[in-house]
Amino acid sequence: MIQVHNLAIGTRLLPLTITIPKGQLTHVIGPNGSGKSTLLAALAGVIDYQGDIVIEGTSLSTLSLPDIALTRAYLSQSARPAFNMPVYQFLSLSIPASCKDDSVEVNSAILSIVELLNLDTMLSRTVHHLSGGEWQRVRLAACCIQVWKPINPLAQYLILDEPAAPLDIGQEKYLHRLIELVTSQGTTVIVANHDLNVTLTRADNVVLLNNGVLEAVGSSQDVLTVENINSVYKTTVQKLDHNGRAYLIFED
Repeated sequence: MIQVHNLAIGTRLLPLTITIPKGQLTHVIGPNGSGKSTLLAALAGVIDYQGDIVIEGTSLSTLSLPDIALTRAYLSQSARPAFNMPVYQFLSLSIPASCKDDSVEVNSAILSIVELLNLDTMLSRTVHHLSGGEWQRVRLAACCIQVWKPINPLAQYLILDEPAAPLDIGQEKYLHRLIELVTSQGTTVIVANHDLNVTLTRADNVVLLNNGVLEAVGSSQDVLTVENINSVYKTTVQKLDHNGRAYLIFED
């Protein structure tokens, strides 16, 4: 469980208090500039903040950078690294410090993740010669290795900032498979997301932000109401049921 108490970051994120359930998928949603990336960066421990973030009873601010790296993985929206290297070497950088690089457990974990994200044919290619979608899948694999419970039992949560943005429809299935597998290991996954229908159908918990203010938090059905969406996004939607599932339809 992640408990956030009166978290504030200047004018970008006004004081908010939320609880993020353990081992579930939480989506952070809201219009551009609402504070999604700021909240995720604070949860990752990479920016200064006021208030407190408590991970399973331990304040994030008391952890060293090596300890934070063992506790969570963070996929930001950053570009490729300035240096070039083969994909297999890039992935090796995410092996937890407590592991032996050549152990059977580590090799098995990497093989499983590579197969899950369909990276088998690009391991020898360099990171600067990948398409946007391919590079994103490599980054997702690296994050997954870092918090893979079978080799890192200290892992608590995975943070993904708009991970689907560079992926096409066919590649998105790899992302969803990854999230399902990581949460099945008991790891909390926190995702900034723009596709509200994906949030409606997949998220266990939703945090809705608007101009740095917490508008709503709870289940996807409770947060993604027509009233909330119309108010926050300044648009008009309808919620329709199809084969027992709810979908949002945006009107012109």
